[in-house]
Amino acid sequence: MNTHEFDAIIVGTGPGGATVARELSKKKKKVLMLERGSDPTIKGTYLQAASMFMPGKGTLFTYGGLAMVRGITMGGSSIFYYATAFPPPVAMLKKYGIDITKEIEECKKELPIAPLKDELIGPMAHRIMQSARELGYPWDKLPKFVFQDKCRANCDKCNLGCPYGAKFNARMWAEEAVTMGASLIVNAKVERVLFDGRRAVGVEFIKKGKKEKAYANDIIIAAGGIGSPIILRNSGLKGAGFDYFFDPLICVMGTVKDVKGGREFPMATGHQFVEDGYVMTDMTIPQLLYQAFTAEVLRFDRLFSHSRTLQIMIKEKDSLGGYLTNKEGVRKRLAFDDKKKLMHGYERAKNILKNAGAKHIYKSWYIAAHPGGTVKIGHLLDKNLQTEKEHLYVCDCSVIPEAWGLPPAFTLYSLGKRLAKHLIKSK
Repeated sequence: MNTHEFDAIIVGTGPGGATVARELSKKKKKVLMLERGSDPTIKGTYLQAASMFMPGKGTLFTYGGLAMVRGITMGGSSIFYYATAFPPPVAMLKKYGIDITKEIEECKKELPIAPLKDELIGPMAHRIMQSARELGYPWDKLPKFVFQDKCRANCDKCNLGCPYGAKFNARMWAEEAVTMGASLIVNAKVERVLFDGRRAVGVEFIKKGKKEKAYANDIIIAAGGIGSPIILRNSGLKGAGFDYFFDPLICVMGTVKDVKGGREFPMATGHQFVEDGYVMTDMTIPQLLYQAFTAEVLRFDRLFSHSRTLQIMIKEKDSLGGYLTNKEGVRKRLAFDDKKKLMHGYERAKNILKNAGAKHIYKSWYIAAHPGGTVKIGHLLDKNLQTEKEHLYVCDCSVIPEAWGLPPAFTLYSLGKRLAKHLIKSK
C-alpha cells in the first residue's frame, strides 16, 4: 500500500462516507474506502446483531448506566437503523454557509423515500396513531428509506439488519462504488492521518495486526461521531471530541388485550414536537430486545407480554456536553433539563397508551443513539467540511454543529453529495 496513491481515501462506509465514495467513483476518481468493521452478509439474526453490539465495540456506556449504540460494519449504523427519512434542517445549515437544497432533491430522486403503505404498518403502530389522533396530536406516517416491494409485513428484522434488501442502507452505495472501481479494505482500523506540513497526504491503519499506510490527494474521515474525533485527535487536532449530543431516548410500554403483534417496522408513525424538544414514534422492537429493556427496569411481570405491548419511543434533542476519552470512552451525563424533557414526553406517551386501552404502563431505562457534534462545522470545520489542515475533511454525524434529536441519515446522504461536488470542483 505504501506506494499506491488515490484521489481520495475515505475512512468509514456509513451514510456520509459511502455517499462520497459513490459520487467520486461515478466521476472515475480513484477511491479507497477503509472500513474498521467487516462486511458479512446481513442475516437479520439475533446472533449476528449481538456480535456487532458487543460492549466496548458497538455498545458503550457512560454515567448512570446509559448505553449508547453504534454500528461498526460496512454500512455503519445504517445497517441497523429504522430508515426514517426526517428532512434535513436546511435553515440551520444555511447559518453556517451550507446549502444542501439541491442535494436533498437528488436524494429524493435516487432513494426510495416514502411513508410505508398501510399493509406494511403493523397493528400496534396503527393503534398508537389512532389513539394519538383522538387526543388531537398530528400523528402521521413517517417517510422511510424502504424498497417497499421487498418489504414484508409481520417482520421484525429491521432492528437486526434487513436480509431481504428492503431497507436502503449505506452499504448499498459503498458496494455501488466498488462496482465502479473503488477499492475497499475491511477490518482496517485507521489510527491517524499523515501530513506533509499543513497538508493531509495519507493515513496509517492497522490490518491483521500490521501497520500500513495509504496515500491520497484528499482524506475524508467518516468513521462516525466517536471514531472520527479520536482519529483527528490522534492526528493533532486536539479540540475534537468535546461538547457533543447523543440523542437520548426512552421507550414507554403498556399492555393491551385486543391487539396482538410484536413483529412490525419500528418508527412507522409519529410526530416531532418541536417546541418540546423531542420526537415521539411507535417503537415495536423484537422480543429479546423488549425483554432486555423490561428486565433492566425490573418489570419481570411484563417479560412475556411482548406480543400485546404497545411501545412508544421518545427521543430528545439533548444539550451539548461531555467528552470522549482517547480510547473512545463516552463521558457525558444526562442533564437535569434533558431528563425533564424526557419525563414530559413520558407523561404524553402514557396518555396516548391509556387512551389506546393499555394497562401496566412503564418506561425503559435511558439509551442513546447516533452520537454527533464532536467535530462541528463552524468550530473545527469550514463550510466545505474541511479541517484546519488542507485536504482533510470530515463527513459523518460528528460534523453537525448544533443539538440534534433526529435520525441524521438523510442529512448525511445530502452532505456527502455536496462534499463530493466540492472535491471534484476543486481539482
